[in-house]
Amino acid sequence: MHLLIDIGNSSIFLGLEENKNIIKTYRINSDINKSADEYLFTIAPFLTSYQIDDVLICSVVPILTSTLKKSIKTLLKLEPKIMGFGMKTGLNIKTDDPKTVGSDLIADSVAASLSYKECLILDLGTATKYLYIKNNTLCGVAIGPGVAVSTKAMINHAALLPNIELVAPKKVLNTATIPCMQSGIIYGFSSMIDGMIDKIKVEVANPNLKVVACGGLSSLIIPICHNEIIIDEDLILKGLIAIYYKNI
Repeated sequence: MHLLIDIGNSSIFLGLEENKNIIKTYRINSDINKSADEYLFTIAPFLTSYQIDDVLICSVVPILTSTLKKSIKTLLKLEPKIMGFGMKTGLNIKTDDPKTVGSDLIADSVAASLSYKECLILDLGTATKYLYIKNNTLCGVAIGPGVAVSTKAMINHAALLPNIELVAPKKVLNTATIPCMQSGIIYGFSSMIDGMIDKIKVEVANPNLKVVACGGLSSLIIPICHNEIIIDEDLILKGLIAIYYKNI
């Protein structure tokens, strides 16, 4: 059995894999101030009663890569593999500098390429990422601010706006501060995503382009969009499985 870890700026996504199937997942908040011991005690219950033979870490937060690596070495007595430049992925990447492409974007693209000849991936995390793949090639990317980041920035710069729970109100137009904010954020982001999808479909000349969404906030935003979008919250883990088996 293998442990796959995706370390993002907002959350850490863990998955247990056996025979190329995901059998269990667990998501925790990212916190650069937590020690290796604190993370150890957080993730230990998730791994109880499982025999882990190897670990692959995909990360866009270097300081947490080091922290989680220490936690895993202490807990499992294993040296984790770290996804990085030079690791075999089977994915072609059109970019000015391949070293700057995040490992999370590569894992997402590898997973989607297994099921689709051409598609658009939406990764809704700290940033909102749009990845266009075709013929096993990552052809282009757009990156915008994420839902939580935008919400935090707005609240921090507006003295009278309170912290809110991110849920969709019943109406777009409301008469109280909290649902007004929730509407602007949730419906506003879904409209932005629909608009970007429509523009990308025109740019790639494919009105029937398949769209797949992943990321911690996909289940909140995607159901409101008017485009047909497939939600696959385990997409990045599926990509890590494929990458792991290409490198053993």
